[in-house]
Amino acid sequence: MAKLVFAMNQSLDGYVDHMEFGPSPALFRHFIEEAERQAGSIYGRQMYEVMRYWDDDHPDWDGERQAFAAAWRNQPKWVVSRSLKSVGPNASLVGPDLESAISKLKAERDGEIEVAGPNLAKSLTELGLIDEYRIYLHPVVLGHGKPYFAASRPPLRLVSHDRIDEDVIRLTYVPA
Repeated sequence: MAKLVFAMNQSLDGYVDHMEFGPSPALFRHFIEEAERQAGSIYGRQMYEVMRYWDDDHPDWDGERQAFAAAWRNQPKWVVSRSLKSVGPNASLVGPDLESAISKLKAERDGEIEVAGPNLAKSLTELGLIDEYRIYLHPVVLGHGKPYFAASRPPLRLVSHDRIDEDVIRLTYVPA
């Protein structure tokens, strides 16, 4: 059975915003390794559209960006959207019954499946389907933006903490 993991970079004040702060080279390498071993990713429409950037090669990419793009392209992706009618390569749309579709996906797969985006994570949290939350805590204060938890924080229990690079700590929680 697969494990659903919601993992995102977060500011000290609880916000996620890929435009305001990004990963260091060490953290980016960590994300490449994560993407290479994931069994797939589940996206909401907005996050999927952001990540589609990796579908196209860019001539200015270094080897690390090429490696991440290759890992991202290779993994299956499931997109939860009421407005999209089609999705890109190695991706499929999730049907209207989110709970049944994701429960079936978890039952049919092994390994970790990434959940990407706070709004989607909110819906999956309310359904009791997320198995693990990983917060990559950055020493940045934004003061605004989209919160990591799009609704009230569910009861959680800290199971590990790891220093990923000199400035980022990964906090791993499971539902309490």
